[in-house]
Amino acid sequence: MKNIFVLALDDENTRTLNTVAGDDYRFHQLLTVGDTQVGEIDVDALLAKAVSELDSFDGPIDAIVSYWDFPSSVLRAVLCERYGLPGPTLESVVKCEHKYWSRLEQRKAIDEYPHFGIVDLNASRPVPPEGVRFPMWLKPVKSYSSELAFLARDDAEFDTAVTEIRAGIGRIGKAFDSILGRLDLPQEIRDVGGQACLAEEALSGVQCATEGYVHNGKVVVYGVLDSIDYPGRSSFLRHQYPSQLPEKSQRRLRDVSKRVIEQVGLDNSTFSIEFFCDPSCDDVALLEINPRHSQSHAELFECVDGIANHHAMVQLGLGRDPELPSGEGPYAIAAKWYYRRFSDAVVTSVPGTEDIDRLRDELGGIEVDVVPKAGQRLSDLPGQDSYSYELAHIFIGARSETDLVRKYERCVEALPFGFDEV
Repeated sequence: MKNIFVLALDDENTRTLNTVAGDDYRFHQLLTVGDTQVGEIDVDALLAKAVSELDSFDGPIDAIVSYWDFPSSVLRAVLCERYGLPGPTLESVVKCEHKYWSRLEQRKAIDEYPHFGIVDLNASRPVPPEGVRFPMWLKPVKSYSSELAFLARDDAEFDTAVTEIRAGIGRIGKAFDSILGRLDLPQEIRDVGGQACLAEEALSGVQCATEGYVHNGKVVVYGVLDSIDYPGRSSFLRHQYPSQLPEKSQRRLRDVSKRVIEQVGLDNSTFSIEFFCDPSCDDVALLEINPRHSQSHAELFECVDGIANHHAMVQLGLGRDPELPSGEGPYAIAAKWYYRRFSDAVVTSVPGTEDIDRLRDELGGIEVDVVPKAGQRLSDLPGQDSYSYELAHIFIGARSETDLVRKYERCVEALPFGFDEV
């Protein structure tokens, strides 16, 4: 029996992990989602709690894995080293997750990145970094789910974004500083720390992503996906797999991905890298590197390739080469849709199990995870982007992109959410 500890294991991902489980796998929750995703983050306290849970376990510890962003990603690196298990080094993970350090590393290996620089939040009147032009994105050097990420098109929007970031940067930044304290940092990173603000010129084109893994130094890119926004907005509408980009563009994305992963030194880990791409000229620009695979993509790979990408995470955690299949699933294309609302409200009603079961029976190839609870105010939801609120995650497998859109529109029509305006 292999005992696999999963940081912040939740119900949705337990369902997916059970589809990749061997007969001799047993998954154990290590810390909770509430521990790692809600409120102020105390890394030292989380590490102490995780060590206590592991040391009290009566049996062998065969793997420690995670599909979450910070702090789970760095906790995993520290714990794998402590218990002698396969996993990435803490430095390689932080080189990906510290957005400024990541850009400095990218600059050593590729040319496909935007102009960037640090905004001095301690200045009486912060200004854009030299050489970075509007429109630009402002974001903490460490955040997730686009939290505290703002698009600034002029000085007024820049000032507003700086005010918001100053007020909220400490929630994650203080914890990130404690992780940086464990590393021998280059002077450029010591100077900015973990509570700094990065500005980078806005990218254009279509959004896309690669997913892959590294096993004993060998980088494998196993998938290219499309990330499609709501029209006229910066919030994701859906991730779909496989990508509909031209093959030449996909080869370029794979090549850039391999070079940057080799540069940061990530090993024995999954990864996902977000890009912008102009398919008319095969131009690409790297947005960010994540030292983990995307749980949002798990069902997509299961629908199309026959096994969820969690399989790679589990096998690497056990020290094995994942050797993923391709094209062996029941559907030609699949997507995770983000059903959102763009104004605040109190949720008065949400779809029930019977509503979702009816849609499953009617459409086939769908799964719905409702985000808010009845009575909850949308602005109180954790982990939302700066411009919208998630109502449901809708996973759909389909014969074609047209069929994919038809199924989603039917789901939106049939899911009975109710709201009181705020």
